[in-house]
Parts: sequence; structure tokens; C-alpha cells
Amino acid sequence: MNPAINMARFAADMNRPTGTDGSQSSTLRDEVPWSDSITSYDRQNSTIYLRILDACADNASVEEVAELILDIDPVLEPVRALNAARSHIDRANWMVTSGYKELFAG
Repeated sequence: MNPAINMARFAADMNRPTGTDGSQSSTLRDEVPWSDSITSYDRQNSTIYLRILDACADNASVEEVAELILDIDPVLEPVRALNAARSHIDRANWMVTSGYKELFAG
């Protein structure tokens, strides 16, 4: 795929609101509550995890994930942006490597 087209699709997808009222979801935390099983936070934010995985597949930077998906300005809040993005990226990866098994376990 043409990288310019792919980046345009990425930018359009990442700027899409996630809240039911057209705003960014207010349930996002700076740090994902970690568990060895799927949590209510995971279920509420599964779309965010999918957007993060898509962004990572498109080689988005951690700063882009923070700004475009988590709505945290990495220039104004660099430490918070990095920590929140890393936490959500780690959990999204856990969901596709381990957590998904729970969804299909009858």
C-alpha cells in the first residue's frame, strides 16, 4: 500500500471520536488496571486497544498514540503521555497474545 495513503487513513481513523457523545472517552486512565484476566476496563476500551494496535502496525510513535488516541499532548505532558501510551500499548498486546483466550473459553 502507498505509505501516503496509509498515513492518511491512519490519521482519519485516529481522529475519530471514541465517546458516545462524539468526544474522547472519559473512561481512559493514565495507567491500565492490570490483571491476569480480562477486566471491565478492557471491555470498555476494546476499541481503543484496536486503534492502538492498528496505529502500531502503521509504525505510529508512542507520542502519536498518546496524542491521537489517548488525547494526551506529549509536548505539554511528556511523562504522562509516554506512561499512558506504554501502559495501553502493553495491555493491547496482552489482549492479542493472551487475553483473547478468555473470550473463547466457553
